[in-house]
Amino acid sequence: MKISALLLSLAAMLAAAGGSLAADSPKTGGLLKFAVSAEPPNYDCHANSSFAFIHPVRPHYSTLLKFDAAKYPAIKGDLADSWTVSKDGLTYTFKLRKGVKFHDGSAFTSADIKATYDRLRNPPAGVKSLREGTYVDISSIDTPDPLTVVFKLKKTNASMLANFASPWDCVYSAAKLKQDPRFPERNIMGTGPFTFVEHVAGSHWTGRKFDGYFEKGKPYLNGYMAIFISGAPMVNALAAGEVLAEFRGHSPADRDRLVKTLGDKAVVQDSPWVCSLVVTFNTKKKPFDDARVRRALSLSIDRWGGAQALAKVALVRHVGGVMRPGYDLAASEKELVQYPGFSKDINASRAQAKKLLQEAGVPNLSFSFTNRNVAMPYTPVGVFLIDQWRQIGVNAKHEQLETRLYLAAMQKDKPTYDAALDFNCDFMDEPNLALQKYISDDRSSINYSGHIDRALDELYDKQSGELDKKKRYALLREFEKRTLEQAYVVPTIWWHRTIVTHKQLKGWHITPSHYVGQDLADVWLDQ
Repeated sequence: MKISALLLSLAAMLAAAGGSLAADSPKTGGLLKFAVSAEPPNYDCHANSSFAFIHPVRPHYSTLLKFDAAKYPAIKGDLADSWTVSKDGLTYTFKLRKGVKFHDGSAFTSADIKATYDRLRNPPAGVKSLREGTYVDISSIDTPDPLTVVFKLKKTNASMLANFASPWDCVYSAAKLKQDPRFPERNIMGTGPFTFVEHVAGSHWTGRKFDGYFEKGKPYLNGYMAIFISGAPMVNALAAGEVLAEFRGHSPADRDRLVKTLGDKAVVQDSPWVCSLVVTFNTKKKPFDDARVRRALSLSIDRWGGAQALAKVALVRHVGGVMRPGYDLAASEKELVQYPGFSKDINASRAQAKKLLQEAGVPNLSFSFTNRNVAMPYTPVGVFLIDQWRQIGVNAKHEQLETRLYLAAMQKDKPTYDAALDFNCDFMDEPNLALQKYISDDRSSINYSGHIDRALDELYDKQSGELDKKKRYALLREFEKRTLEQAYVVPTIWWHRTIVTHKQLKGWHITPSHYVGQDLADVWLDQ
């Protein structure tokens, strides 16, 4: 009797294990509906920098390499089948996958890689590339045969291999670019797991499974629908199961509400976030051409107290300088508190700020503060900053704009804004990317302050190719000290990423970047 009971128990355990294994095996089919709280301004990967673009658009495209989201920061091939790097670090050779097709049925070759990276590093007239600075060290791109591409560098670059995994480097058809270099702005045509169906402005974006996708058996989904919805309606939709995810991040309050509503149907993942909000000053406009004014406004911000308070209501949590706090090349807290704006003695800092404004002749400064109308975390951080400036007698008018207008206000050739709450986010921890916001205007397409600072440029170049970690760390501290003293662009508080999804959504893994892992090739629905 005891033996029979034991056998029955073992059988039950094996059946349960079998069920668990079956549940973990990807299932095909289904339409994934997820929320996106803003809308892409155009369709060109190379010209964009917002999650509002990457989440609906990235599933249509492939890149040369990509991050393995489940093993982040590990890198794997996407269109590349294999690659080698020369001993001197100056030559990168990629062997490409065979049989890859674009969505129109045309064959993918090395010519498409060359055309894509030529466009990224040297965009033709009328084309915008936000990654020119990333690839400035490439001297030539050769295509010895249809499945081989060779990149040669002018000098070593510590981040080059990881750069080739950028989710922004969507590979375009050389033939389409030859016909019209601006083709990607209003057309979708890639080699990714999903083909484009439609974009209904203000409503949704849909993609359908590409039957000719090069990874056999993928994607698992029949399609996806990105629904443009934000704020309380988005949280309501997620709680009701009308959407299964929002892949950017939730506030603590929204997380708690969703977990309470969904119970055991909720899956919560969280991570540090390679993302910060920064205040960018228009240095071509008075009085923000005066370093004393910019530094005063930075000095008045109580980052340490603000981080504690805002962490309770917003998706920001960590105090850091130009690199993500906790990253091994970021400043320690001991180093950080020595920089202007990061002292824990806020009263002394504000006294210094008032003195600087007085010296600059603007003791009662007033200005317009441009912000994005994305509630989390732009609104609470914007309100916090305005209150901080009020503590030193400064009056800032909060002007929140829709994403397209917000970006246009900063990105146009002759911006007229005073100061703006900008974001500095990227797909990985890497100084060569994170510092692009701080180097000179004529070298960086994401410098919206308009400043020129050759001392910063020189320090950037030195650290960029420095392979000795200790030496690179020291150069980064020099860079950070100068940029915070000049205060062209100043970090506020770094983000913390929390995602709540429905349990039936499988195959998606959180990373420290809301740009990585969004091609949806591995995602499936347990239904």
